[in-house]
Amino acid sequence: MKPLVNLEGKVGLITGIANEKSISTGVAEACAEAGAKLIITYQNDKTRAFIEPVVNRLGVEDVYLLDVTRPETLADVQEKIAARHGKLDFAIHSMAFAKRDDLHGRVVDTSPDGFAMAMDVSTHSFVRLAKMVEPLLERAGGGSLVTMTYLGSEKVIPNYGVMGLCKAALEAATRYMAFELGGKNIRVNAVSPGPLMTRAASGIAGFDGLMATAVERSPMHALVTPEDIGALTAFLVSDAGRLVTGGVHFVDAGYNIMA
Repeated sequence: MKPLVNLEGKVGLITGIANEKSISTGVAEACAEAGAKLIITYQNDKTRAFIEPVVNRLGVEDVYLLDVTRPETLADVQEKIAARHGKLDFAIHSMAFAKRDDLHGRVVDTSPDGFAMAMDVSTHSFVRLAKMVEPLLERAGGGSLVTMTYLGSEKVIPNYGVMGLCKAALEAATRYMAFELGGKNIRVNAVSPGPLMTRAASGIAGFDGLMATAVERSPMHALVTPEDIGALTAFLVSDAGRLVTGGVHFVDAGYNIMA
C-alpha cells in the first residue's frame, strides 16, 4: 500500500526559500521525501548562494530566478516549466515583506508607499503567482496552491503592524481564488504556522517573547518546526487532500484556540 501522502509523479514549484531554516525548506524536504520533483526559485543572485545547500541536498535540477516585483521573471519561469515539464501539480507561495517601521509602528502611521509595497509583495504576489501557474495546473488536470499566513491576520500581534493587514487580505484571496479556480480542479489553501525563528521572523521586535508565550500557552506546549509545516503542506498538495480547499489550516500546537 502506498503512503497516504504520496507525491510520486508530481511536479511542484517552491518559492520563498531563504536558507536552511526557512519554512519553505521544510516544505521542500517533505515534498521531496514524498516523491515530488521540485522546482525551486530564488529572488536574486545574492540569495542564490544561501539556497545552494538545500538545492544540492535535495538534488533539485530546476532552479529559476523569480522576483515577484518583476513580471518578466514570472513569465520566464512559466515558460521554463512548460518547456521542461509540460505541467505543474502544485505551487507553494511563501514570501512577505514590509518596511521595518511599518512592522513596528502603528498601522495608522503606515505610509501609502509602505502599505502598497507590503500588500504587493506579501499578498498580491500570491494572486500573480496563481495566474502564472493556472494554465500549467490545468495541464495536469488540476492541482494545488498553498500560501503561508499567520495568526496576526485575525488577532493583534505586537510589532506585526501592517503585516497583519496583509495576511488578512492573503487569507481572503485564498478563499476567493478557491472559489474561482475550483471548477478547474485547482485547490487553494493557506497554512498558518505558530511562531518559529526564521530570517523573516528575526526582523520582528520581541519575537523571542512570542515563541516563549506560544510554548507556555499552547495546549501541547511546543513550538512548530519547518518539518511540521512541511508535513501539513505535503498533505494538502497530495491526492489525500483532493477535496480540501479555501481553508486556513493551523499548525501551532493549538495556540490559535486560546483566548
